[in-house]
Amino acid sequence: MKKLLLMAAVAVFGLSNVNAQDEKTTGGFTKGDVYVSGTVGYNNTKFGDIKTDQLTFAPTAGFFITENISLEATLLVGSGEATIDLDGDSVGVDNSTFGGGLGATYFFTPASQFSFIVGAGVSYTNSKIEFNAGDSAELKTNTFVVAVAPGLNYFVSACFALRASVGALSYTSAKLDVDGAESINSFGLNLNLSDVNFGVTYKF
Repeated sequence: MKKLLLMAAVAVFGLSNVNAQDEKTTGGFTKGDVYVSGTVGYNNTKFGDIKTDQLTFAPTAGFFITENISLEATLLVGSGEATIDLDGDSVGVDNSTFGGGLGATYFFTPASQFSFIVGAGVSYTNSKIEFNAGDSAELKTNTFVVAVAPGLNYFVSACFALRASVGALSYTSAKLDVDGAESINSFGLNLNLSDVNFGVTYKF
């Protein structure tokens, strides 16, 4: 499904090149513009005896400090549940995530209807996992992420734009919120269609 959505988005974005020389382009950003955007994600997976449902929401506010660069602040909220079948017994696992992030996005052609973008930012989240089996227990994890991600921005009207990002170059440090826990650090580069995010932007 993500591959199909990405192909559709690329096709729509590509149409803007046909009208690149048309003076009546729609939308665009300039220095001093303020905007809000957000992404909503839902993931349902099944692997063997494990079923998971995950919903994420990330609203963002941005401000152009130069013609090409905007600063952004993001709120990160997520929740989900998993069901594990163990010898006929069903074990439930609930998780919730809350955090925020700061970053900057570079627009290669901000005044145009279509623009390639590159975003970079840092984020912090606190996640809680609760096990609903017998005596309920929970684990809390603090996660710090630094990431750089390429993407596309396309105005469908004077105020509304669609945004998509594909993959990321990232550094992640996660640590369980328990005494004596050590951080787990990872560095990754993912530029394939398994990590695609779509969002909607409104320019004031």
